[in-house]
Amino acid sequence: MINSRHIGNSIYIRSHENNHISLINHETLIKHIDVDDKVARKMLVIDAVNLGAKKSYLANALRISRQTIDNYINVYECFGYEGLIHSYSPKLSKDLKRQRNDKAQDRELGNKVREVEKSHKERKKNAPQQMKLPFESSPVKDEDQPYSQEHEWTFTRYAGLFIYIITLISQHNWLKNVQEFLGNTFRVCLVFMFMAGRNIRSIEQLKNLRQKEIAALLGLHGEVITRNKVREWCYQAAEIITDVSLKDFFFKRQIQTGIVGCWLLFTDGHLLPYTGKQKLRHAYNTQRRMPEPGRTNMVTTDHTGRIYDFDIQEGKGDIKQYIIDLDRKWRNHVSHKQVHVFDREGYSSDFFAKLHQEDILFVTWEKNIDTQKLKGIDDSCFGQEFVFNDKTYRVLEDTKQFISQLDNGETYRLDLRQIYIWNLSSNRKTAGLSNTSAHMMPTQECAQAILNRWGASENTFKHLNEKHPLHYEPGFSMQESDRQDMANPVLKEMKKLVNVVKKTLNGLYKKYSKSQESKNKDGTPRKNSAMHALKSEIDQKEAELKALQAEIKDLPERVDATELEDYRNFSKISNQTKNLFDCTTSLVWNARKQMVEWLGEIYTNKNEYVDLFYAISNCHGWIKSDSERVTVELEPLDQPSRQAAQEQFCRKLTSLKAKTPTGKLMVIRVSNNGK
Repeated sequence: MINSRHIGNSIYIRSHENNHISLINHETLIKHIDVDDKVARKMLVIDAVNLGAKKSYLANALRISRQTIDNYINVYECFGYEGLIHSYSPKLSKDLKRQRNDKAQDRELGNKVREVEKSHKERKKNAPQQMKLPFESSPVKDEDQPYSQEHEWTFTRYAGLFIYIITLISQHNWLKNVQEFLGNTFRVCLVFMFMAGRNIRSIEQLKNLRQKEIAALLGLHGEVITRNKVREWCYQAAEIITDVSLKDFFFKRQIQTGIVGCWLLFTDGHLLPYTGKQKLRHAYNTQRRMPEPGRTNMVTTDHTGRIYDFDIQEGKGDIKQYIIDLDRKWRNHVSHKQVHVFDREGYSSDFFAKLHQEDILFVTWEKNIDTQKLKGIDDSCFGQEFVFNDKTYRVLEDTKQFISQLDNGETYRLDLRQIYIWNLSSNRKTAGLSNTSAHMMPTQECAQAILNRWGASENTFKHLNEKHPLHYEPGFSMQESDRQDMANPVLKEMKKLVNVVKKTLNGLYKKYSKSQESKNKDGTPRKNSAMHALKSEIDQKEAELKALQAEIKDLPERVDATELEDYRNFSKISNQTKNLFDCTTSLVWNARKQMVEWLGEIYTNKNEYVDLFYAISNCHGWIKSDSERVTVELEPLDQPSRQAAQEQFCRKLTSLKAKTPTGKLMVIRVSNNGK
């Protein structure tokens, strides 16, 4: 695995396997060295500083101090590479002869080439497989484990959130697995869990809460959960997790254990806006109907609204490629094909052909529907009436052919199922498309899949945005974007000229059609007539248009923007902290959905069981930790029916027999008397 660290001005330090690092400037390799070779490392520092690297970034990337870099620079300025090779002291800069004599006894005599070659081979043989990161995860000691300290009953206003911890541990062995990835910085995931459960949408809001009571709930007894400490944990965890391995581990576990459904997968994009001063690529804001700087978070949920997977993409994002990559990623972990449901953004004959070639099933809305054609369909043709979300629908199925051009130039013909949907409540008709078979998904099921997320029935993503802070970024780390291309500005200007010429030609054509030919007395056409002048002008403009179109064909659609004058490089936001935060909150969201279902089986009033769940999660209570168990007692709810459901729900959670990493049993119950 290759890790890349930005050190300023388009310069990167990339670490490779076998303990080697590279110095990269504008994607050009400058130097490739063995990190254990001290002399080569010194020379790399000098080269990086000369290219314009920031000393602080360089020090963090190489795990050395700023003072060390300054010392290397002073030695190089006084003695050149000779001083770096033989470790001369900059304090004796005026006495070069003395330093040479002092270091002479340390120099080995003989054939240096063979000796250096031998030492390099030994270093390479004994080197570890990967460079250590500044904050490398280490095993968590027993005394640092959550709930390791024993204490008597402690009051906390956030005791109700203990239900999330029990559920996450029982479903994922959550704390232990997080510790394997993050080591001692696992505490940041506990805080993120608390934020998601309490609907706290910023680390800054922690300053307004009872920090010692938060620590008691999270098993960090005696600590104070300050915002600065949480940010420190967050940045340290981001340094350790340099990819999405933690997210993929838990999402794979969700699929294998059946926590999320794997039949219908609904994908939609969400804008992550950016309002800073850096130059970022633009995403699209559907509410404001305009592009904005930011990223796009592609979120996929199952039919119950549980988060299946997500991916944060730079700029507008590519929902089409995301769906293909998502199916490839998880197809070997499910026993059947998955059906992807997406909106009109994915409508394209070429995309449909790719999905069909990849054997990916889909259902989507049809774009650019002919409303007059829909109105012309006789109502008697619609059959299979059904009720969905208290609205009555009728459906009709037909076929539609798509013709697309493959990459190899071949023509690809594809027949898709066309599902006409008639909403009897509003008397409106629309249509969708699918490549599934009628045996696999009948017409009514295809229609319900389309209606399940969009239009009047869109509810999952709205609720998700209320309880899941999709826009929140716990920490920003800017780096130069790998994509520095942009639309060719010359091509844009040329197309404007073509439009101007076409507009002029249209006006000339109209004048020419209305003009009459003038003739001489002998009946011959007059050469200086208005019609003749119009014809000459039309010929001139047509020749100009033809020349412009020929010139446009030779121009590229996009160009490398770094070659333009007065160009400011595109930056991008690192997704490490955002991935960690969204992974935790996604697991909390899925646990919430599961607990609401459990409570729905207990509480008879189906209109209030979601409300009851939030009432339980907001309960005050007490927490106690002894040598064998961690016990939480919640204050009872007022209404007898709700209190009975609360007690049964707590017994259900206790029966899961969740345990802390140190083996303590986790118990939750309702208190009959205050402590």
